Amino acid sequence: MTDAQRKPAPWQNSYPVDIDWNADIPQTTMVKMFDETVKKNARRTALNFMGKKMTYAELGKAADRFAKGLQQQGIGKGSKVGLCLPNTPFYAIAYYGAMKAGATVVNFNPLYAEKEIEHQINDSQTDLMVTVNVKQVQSKVEKMLGKTSLKKIVSCDLADALPTVKGTAFRVLNAVKGLAGKSDTMKTKKDASHARFGDMLKNDGKFTPVPTTPEDVAVLQYTGGTTGVPKAAMLTHGNLTANVEQAGMWFNAGKLPDPEKKEKMLAVLPFFHVFSMTVQLNLTLKMGAELVMMPKFELKELLKTIDKQKPTIFAGVPTIYKAMADAPDVKKYDLSSLELCVSGGAPLPEGIKNDFHKLTGLELVEGYGLSESSPIAIANPVNGVKKTNSIGLPVPRTEVKIVDLKVPDKEQPLKVEGEICLRGPQVMKGYWNRPDETEKVLDKQGFLHTGDVGYMDDDGYVFIVDRIKDMIIASGLKVFPRKVEEAIMEHPKVSEVMVAGVQDPYRGETVKAWMVPKLGETLDAAEMKTFLKSRLAPYEMPKMMEFRDSLPKTMIGKPDRKALLAEEAAKQAAKKPAAPKGPSM
Repeated sequence: MTDAQRKPAPWQNSYPVDIDWNADIPQTTMVKMFDETVKKNARRTALNFMGKKMTYAELGKAADRFAKGLQQQGIGKGSKVGLCLPNTPFYAIAYYGAMKAGATVVNFNPLYAEKEIEHQINDSQTDLMVTVNVKQVQSKVEKMLGKTSLKKIVSCDLADALPTVKGTAFRVLNAVKGLAGKSDTMKTKKDASHARFGDMLKNDGKFTPVPTTPEDVAVLQYTGGTTGVPKAAMLTHGNLTANVEQAGMWFNAGKLPDPEKKEKMLAVLPFFHVFSMTVQLNLTLKMGAELVMMPKFELKELLKTIDKQKPTIFAGVPTIYKAMADAPDVKKYDLSSLELCVSGGAPLPEGIKNDFHKLTGLELVEGYGLSESSPIAIANPVNGVKKTNSIGLPVPRTEVKIVDLKVPDKEQPLKVEGEICLRGPQVMKGYWNRPDETEKVLDKQGFLHTGDVGYMDDDGYVFIVDRIKDMIIASGLKVFPRKVEEAIMEHPKVSEVMVAGVQDPYRGETVKAWMVPKLGETLDAAEMKTFLKSRLAPYEMPKMMEFRDSLPKTMIGKPDRKALLAEEAAKQAAKKPAAPKGPSM
């Protein structure tokens, strides 16, 4: 179907009254957006880390100084600056400072294994890495010098990010641990391949402005790599600024932020993840709000921080909201400051949504997107109808079409399943150095083929069935793990579940479910099969079930399918009889 033949979009008849789908979405550069917000909000608090605060004016000056520091190191247009950092002020300063210097930011997960870091450095051709002087992180980065494209490491002293008393205590504690050979931190070298973050800021901040356009690549955002080798989505300045505008319109319900109101965003999801980078870092600073940062998710610390810092906005993954709702002592914490809670990164089960509503009185607003779309493309309205199990409506200027799984050029009618495709100003330029892969996902009309199976109803609401790559083919029949998971989650004793296909000599693949019972409950296979009999077809019924105390999680708290399948593969390999040894030589 050509664009000219497309009928009026069904979502336009049910769009939130306070938002205009046809609204103008300006695309500019991240540098211009940042400079404008710094100028407008100079005296307001921008960053808050463990009680140490930084104003917008201070953040702006620090970014300028870091930009000059980078340029003094030879970083400029075309350079790649890697950020391998937890949520700290260092990240925000380095992120915007690198862009001011004309470089492209490359996001790294600090918990990656050495091989993953090595692949990503070489694939992106990262020139300089900003990391933190924590052994668990910096020791891996150090090994990349001389064996990858990495030429320089800039090390951040974690104590510098803490309030004076805490920073001093942190240094003393590590000095004592160091005497016993147990220090958590590393000393930063000062040589041709090393620099200290603090030293990079010791200049006048008068960097050389670099001509940048909305079409220039701002960030290389690597996909999760759940299948195959991770690829880098090229997110341009225009992509990122457009998505910030779209997110601002959507989550502010079409209204401009009130300059008199002191909005606070609590950021616990890591900034290297695209959801956090856009919704927590970029959107917060665009709004002129205060960004309260936590370096990692710890339930008790999260609840204490909400109680003490009084954030108004929070973004999390479903497992975080579940942990909050299930916390046995949650009632002793004041969560009443929260006004908007956004869920993303993974499907939001109805049970978690209901439990969180009982706890706080707030309706979780579920959003959907991917690295390739900066990421927000579809979301439930803040004010408006939220349909059960729907990911919502397309955000302004974003088009959605559903295409036939076998014939991608054929658009499906409403209510018929197919692949979800997106087009909008936030959709990536393509994959870095992978034109063949780009051609597979970006069609000639500019639509991004997401790999997700779903359908659209008469009102334009989108429903996801599952990932194409996660689909299980058992004896030639298609089984969608998400459908099986939703059926299992209806059982009152189940806390968490993940379903995947595992190798089977007879069926090709068979359905396996990993389940975690609720606290104090027990589960067994016979009971579960009886429960599921009326909910699933025989071929969808899990033939294998495993009951566990917990599921492995990714850095952002999503159940880790890749880790479970790796465990399963190791078990299968251990069961196989060893190959007979040949004659000795």
